[in-house]
Amino acid sequence: MKIDKQENGNELVISLAGRLDTITAPELEEQLASGLEDKEKLTFDMEKLEYISSAGLRVLLSAQKKMSKKGGMIVKNVSEEVMEIFEVTGFADILVIE
Repeated sequence: MKIDKQENGNELVISLAGRLDTITAPELEEQLASGLEDKEKLTFDMEKLEYISSAGLRVLLSAQKKMSKKGGMIVKNVSEEVMEIFEVTGFADILVIE
């Protein structure tokens, strides 16, 4: 998986490419742990994300909980495959998806 981070003041945009699964989720979790302290808005761009597993969903849920206290989190450019996973797991109701 490829993680691309762009900071713009108090906003962090993370673009994901590839597969967010048990092997790659800890890397994203680590990046978020060190990158959210002074951020009020977090955006995940999932245009190139092909798959997300339960481990990846857990990382998103954790980020959502942190960001709900600080500002907000948006998920955008979700592929049909990933959106189907969000819908089946109920994450489509939890996340702000654009």
